[in-house]
Amino acid sequence: MANTELKDIVKALKEYDGEEVRIMEVCGTHTAAISENGIPSMLSDKIKLISGPGCPVCVTVTAVIDKLIELSMREDTIVLTFGDLIRVKGSKMSLADAKGEGAHVKMVYSPMETVSMAQNDPGHTYVFAAIGFETTTPVYAMVLEKAIELGLNNLKLLTSLKTMPEVIRWVVKNGGGIDGFIAPGHVATITGSDEYKELSQELGIPFVVSGFEGPQLLATIYALVSMKGKPGIRNMYKAAVSEEGNLKAKEIVNKYFEPSDASWRGMGKIKGSGMVLKEEYRQFDAGSLELDEDHMPAGCCCASVLVGKIKPCDCPLFGKACTPDNAHGACMVSTEGSCYNYFVSGRR
Repeated sequence: MANTELKDIVKALKEYDGEEVRIMEVCGTHTAAISENGIPSMLSDKIKLISGPGCPVCVTVTAVIDKLIELSMREDTIVLTFGDLIRVKGSKMSLADAKGEGAHVKMVYSPMETVSMAQNDPGHTYVFAAIGFETTTPVYAMVLEKAIELGLNNLKLLTSLKTMPEVIRWVVKNGGGIDGFIAPGHVATITGSDEYKELSQELGIPFVVSGFEGPQLLATIYALVSMKGKPGIRNMYKAAVSEEGNLKAKEIVNKYFEPSDASWRGMGKIKGSGMVLKEEYRQFDAGSLELDEDHMPAGCCCASVLVGKIKPCDCPLFGKACTPDNAHGACMVSTEGSCYNYFVSGRR
């Protein structure tokens, strides 16, 4: 993008004085990038940016955490997880708390580490906390494929896998008042931009696929302001996102997983919004089905934050009882969480 074009966009966004436009991003990395680039301060007061349910850790219900803790307490089982999830509280404690009490919990950087650990230690069952959206599901499918290839019987997945279209539909139909969506960039590399065409027409709301650099996000917001009230899909992230997406990734996902209903923090069970292992591969499941219960700490407004009903700073606990060092809700734990990003950037 030429500097002159960017300057024109910045000027137009700052001086916009039309009808209020409410734009939601549904990607945790977009949430972080918007705060890191100081984008809210570059916009007119008539343009509202709202963080949606795009952080996988944040939308995971406490029943999943409780199940992981239960598994980690078993003598023969080791639970593997990414860093953010280890600090999220279940109904009583977090995986980090459980580890302090002797539970078998290890933090890893790649799900593929599960394969080598299980292969080198046949005396223990290794359970990976497989949470995430369409971006990470292909990796979990690859883990499973490798485990089958090696004949590993001591590797399992506890899945809490979500898909975007149905939760976007839920947010719009439950009073979100959204005028446009910044479609999730990482997710779209897998699904393709066409994933949102039908949804846009059905909801009458525009979608723009975006990358994560400040100038591209500004151009995306400008496009959505210009498209207000007109359904359609635009792709600003053509360097990484095609119309059809990653066909090989889709193929391996469809080999091992199938669509399912899924429970979301603050939203309950949403029909067709998740993925579970197919029946023929359920021996690799660590007990993922029917994990629906969700316990919110007293005073925590994470549920309302996730669907854009309030801003993080409107929660009475924000920045007081709830900080990144003493997080009450998952939205303050994860670096992709709305509350965390509002706190570290000073955004209001």
